[in-house]
Amino acid sequence: MLALLFPGQGSQKVGMGRSLADALPSARALFAQADEALGFKLSTLCFEGPAEALQATANTQPAILVASIAAFAAVRELAGIEAQVVAGHSLGEYSALVAAGALDFGDAVKLTHLRGCAMQEAVPRGQGAMAAIVGLDARAIEDTCREATGDEICTPANFNGAGQTVIAGHAAAVERAMELAKKKGAKLVKALPVSAPFHCPLMGPAAERLQRALETVRIQSLKVPVVTNVEATPNQDSARVKELLVRQVTAPVRWEESVQTLGRLGVERAIELGPGRVLTGLVKRISPAVRLQNVEEFSDAQGLLSG
Repeated sequence: MLALLFPGQGSQKVGMGRSLADALPSARALFAQADEALGFKLSTLCFEGPAEALQATANTQPAILVASIAAFAAVRELAGIEAQVVAGHSLGEYSALVAAGALDFGDAVKLTHLRGCAMQEAVPRGQGAMAAIVGLDARAIEDTCREATGDEICTPANFNGAGQTVIAGHAAAVERAMELAKKKGAKLVKALPVSAPFHCPLMGPAAERLQRALETVRIQSLKVPVVTNVEATPNQDSARVKELLVRQVTAPVRWEESVQTLGRLGVERAIELGPGRVLTGLVKRISPAVRLQNVEEFSDAQGLLSG
């Protein structure tokens, strides 16, 4: 069984998608459609930068989506590849839903731009923080966050697998959790250079804005199941998509469990579509038996023909 995987925020880089757009009219058309949907040249940000503008959350999220769907279009067109199941990390779940046929591409571009704006604006800059912790299991992380909370918020944000977890919340509470994690023997504790504390209850205002925006969006039937971030189980019920996307904003990303679910479904091969190789690295550590490939550039898609 083949799974297609879609990256989330953090994988962006200047130049992403350019070789695909240069070589394929279908990919070029996707970038043009995104530019029109947003009313500004997202394609120029992707291809040429500047990096600082591309790093802005409101731009990063639709940019990664478009680059990922361009890669998806390339593997379908060049290699005739169709997924049997899809999954995406955080923002990547929107790309997965487009690939599954549930979410219109133009709607996804607008939603991810709004999602990025809403998440950035939910917490005043400097009041929230995120940190990566390596070497403590999930229960120890949850206990650490609970001990550090006090009158503030600190919760797990990403269970990425292989002992790597990201926490998020109020800056002071996250700092307290980092110190506790060090005392408990964590191998690595590192503050992350992010502009907001994603996937924690502080994102409540963003979830509300997204919910209102989703009211005007039509969800189509899912051609293949999407393993969701919130539940780490396959969903093919179109009636549940909006609810799961809203919950995802404030809930932790259960990526390790999602990959384990893919294994139980019988996935033997996975292709990461879009910029970077973050998910490829995580899956390799969680499920070493899965055969992994990555399609970021046009040459990667061509390589699938001989692979």
